[in-house]
Amino acid sequence: MKQYVFRFGGGGAEGGADMRAVLGGKGANLAEMSRLGLPVPPGFTLSAELCAPFNESGGKYPDGAKRQAGDALRAVERETGARFGDPDNPLLLSVRSGARASMPGMLDTVLNLGLNDATADGLARRSGDARFAADSYRRFIQMYGAVVLGVDHDVFEEILDRRKERRGLALDTDLAADDWRRIAELYKAKIEETLGAPFPLDPQTQLWGAIGAVFRSWTNRRAETYRKLNGIPADWGTAVTVQAMAFGNMGGDSASGVAFTRNPSTGAREPFGEFLVNTQGEDVVAGVRTPHALTAAAAARAGGGPSLEELMPGAWTHLARVLEKLETHYRDMQDVEFTVQQGKLHILQTRAGKRSAAAALCIAVDMADEGLIDRREAVRRIDPEELERLLHPTLDPGAERDVIARGLAASPGAASGRLALTADDAEARARAGQDVILARMETSPEDIHGMHAARGIVTARGGMTSHAAVVARGMGRPCVTGAGDLRIDLAAGTLSAGGAALRAGDIVTVDGAAGELLRGAAAMVRPDLGSEFGRLMEWADEFRTLRVRANAETPADARAARELGAEGIGLCRTEHMFFDEARILAIRRAIMSETEDERRRALADILPMQRRDFIELFEIMAGRPVTIRLLDPPLHEFLPRGASALAEMARATGAPVAEVERRASQLQETNPMLGHRGCRLGLSYPEIYEMQARAVFEAAIAVGGKRGAPVAPEIMIPLAATGRELALLAERIAAVAKDVAREASGEGAAPPPYLFGAMIELPRACIVAGHLASAAQFFSFGTNDLTQMAFGASRDDSARFLARYAELGILEDDPFATLDETGVGELVSIAIEGGRTVRPDIELGVCGEHGGDPRSIAFFHRAGLDYVSCSPYRVPVARLAAARAALEDDA
Repeated sequence: MKQYVFRFGGGGAEGGADMRAVLGGKGANLAEMSRLGLPVPPGFTLSAELCAPFNESGGKYPDGAKRQAGDALRAVERETGARFGDPDNPLLLSVRSGARASMPGMLDTVLNLGLNDATADGLARRSGDARFAADSYRRFIQMYGAVVLGVDHDVFEEILDRRKERRGLALDTDLAADDWRRIAELYKAKIEETLGAPFPLDPQTQLWGAIGAVFRSWTNRRAETYRKLNGIPADWGTAVTVQAMAFGNMGGDSASGVAFTRNPSTGAREPFGEFLVNTQGEDVVAGVRTPHALTAAAAARAGGGPSLEELMPGAWTHLARVLEKLETHYRDMQDVEFTVQQGKLHILQTRAGKRSAAAALCIAVDMADEGLIDRREAVRRIDPEELERLLHPTLDPGAERDVIARGLAASPGAASGRLALTADDAEARARAGQDVILARMETSPEDIHGMHAARGIVTARGGMTSHAAVVARGMGRPCVTGAGDLRIDLAAGTLSAGGAALRAGDIVTVDGAAGELLRGAAAMVRPDLGSEFGRLMEWADEFRTLRVRANAETPADARAARELGAEGIGLCRTEHMFFDEARILAIRRAIMSETEDERRRALADILPMQRRDFIELFEIMAGRPVTIRLLDPPLHEFLPRGASALAEMARATGAPVAEVERRASQLQETNPMLGHRGCRLGLSYPEIYEMQARAVFEAAIAVGGKRGAPVAPEIMIPLAATGRELALLAERIAAVAKDVAREASGEGAAPPPYLFGAMIELPRACIVAGHLASAAQFFSFGTNDLTQMAFGASRDDSARFLARYAELGILEDDPFATLDETGVGELVSIAIEGGRTVRPDIELGVCGEHGGDPRSIAFFHRAGLDYVSCSPYRVPVARLAAARAALEDDA
């Protein structure tokens, strides 16, 4: 019979870390830790392979699954010496989810399972602590009622808050055994009132109800949202782990907490985490109370307070040894859940810890230096998309700061945006194009959609390991938690703190590095990337074969690209050079000209401007390749719109307003993709491309003379569709090169070196690439236009009609898939083959935004391209993605 249930505990296990697909992350790691001899409470895991059949069949299990679970439960009873449902010596269980990939807080958990009136009394007698037993019982009713029975969590919190108010108490820990017993009765009564049925008291009913709820939670809204955001396949499912309880709420010598083997915000090599005395684990991660630091040093840095190291030195010493052993074994920073029960340590979970981008970089480099991993693994460890977060701005240390609340620096970075007080409002504002800061008393897994929509997050309660902190770090959002002065009134839509009263929609700033919430928008600066960034990039450059260039046409962009490791400019969009106020009139005069002679006179005024532009770019790039795309958009895009703008142009050009209007109408393109745009503009008005080519060659000669080495620009023709187009323009460009050489060095002078190529952005161009290669020495794929015309979604295009087509089933493939999964990849492959067949040494690159997309870069690497080009601040992303693609080939 197929095995569906796998046991662990007592120093052994029926699985291990290599069984994540079956046991999920939690079950696999519990089994592995059991085999390592760590203090793991015994239990068993129901396979993730049960999840889909259970949900699809409406809650049925295959033959043998329940019997195997019963056998495993009896093994836990033997290991613990307690019995499930026994009123004299009750075994209590936790029922937890465990997906293959970490999904913190997204799936359901039930603790203290097996309690009823009789077993709660037995637990009180056996433990000698009536308060502990009553507290555990009410926790179980509350959690089971919300998770399994579907009663709103807030219903239970209202009952609890009313009891504390009536007794004049502030903290849950101030309530006595009689309080908890009364609260448990009120909870049960509310459940029966809400559902019309009593709370289930049979332990077996409770157990299978909880197991079913965890399997069903795989399909809940928050889990579906998280899976989509993180690319987790829906068919993976979750496993369910059933484990003997360890109690952190048995008095002053008991506690629950979360520990990281290194600091998840900075990457510092020191244990990091939080705990609460006399509580269970959900209190720490839920953020309902602000916890304490693990070490005395961390407590001192946080301004004082008790530490685990001081309160329970024996448990701390044991935990520190466990943390070191786990990190060495897994060779990665670990996130560990633990409980101390009457001084004895129990380890409940370990997993690779969520960390900020800065911490991930620091940890990878440090572990390589320590010999835990090699450089290849260090490069593999860094997600290229996460790397981009390091390049985002931080608050200017010299800027004025109107701080209205302070809390814990839970996730680094900074962001400004409009205040949202609910997850739904945050999502709605983001959809409307607003930057959003989400403020909550504490976040819960139900807030995941709003957290993803927000640029930053702040909570009034919670610590460094609360839900808000962990999820924000994983998402790369700046986050402040435990800002205790915050008061949020959802009904009024207001937030108050530090004497300030704000409304939803007001602008605020979150500084996740300082742990502060500021009123208004604060000034930002570029971050200091640190030495680890440079070292990891050097390692990545050792492994990658794809070269990385940048899309840049301004000196600032070119310098930024150089600083971030660009090996040249792969796309200089010359039309962007014309929109400066000092230049736009000159190009407009050229456009208004009716004859070639008039146009050439106007273009003569633009020539020195273009020449200066190219001189500066060549100097900044210092011998690296620069690809210059000649004028691309239709001419009407340079003309003003509206009566006042047309009148202003008439005054500037000396032409009557009617003439300006007539010329603007004459140049209007209704189908610019096939009109006077790109190379067709150069064929109809060759003097435009000739002026640009002259500026390029004169700049190259000038800079080459200064450097003492030739500058070889790459001139790229946009929107090429036929070989004949390219051949005609190649002749004109060659003629200009000869003229410039003769003027600079006399008759017979050799023309300056350059490459002539085509931007491949039309499906037709891919199909006839062999014809184009007869004239072109290089191709550069303009994947934005090419992708959209092949019915795919480009990186920066919402492509709403494509999404709608996909919903209606009109498209045969997913428009948002990677290039190699769609027709776009096929077109690129066709063009590569056609180009190399005719010209084996043709240079091949990409200059659209896909050049900075890691999944697309993997395709370009496999396809054999020479380089990718992307926006300057994605250059490190592309370098790392190219290295990871090369390492994947070697794996």
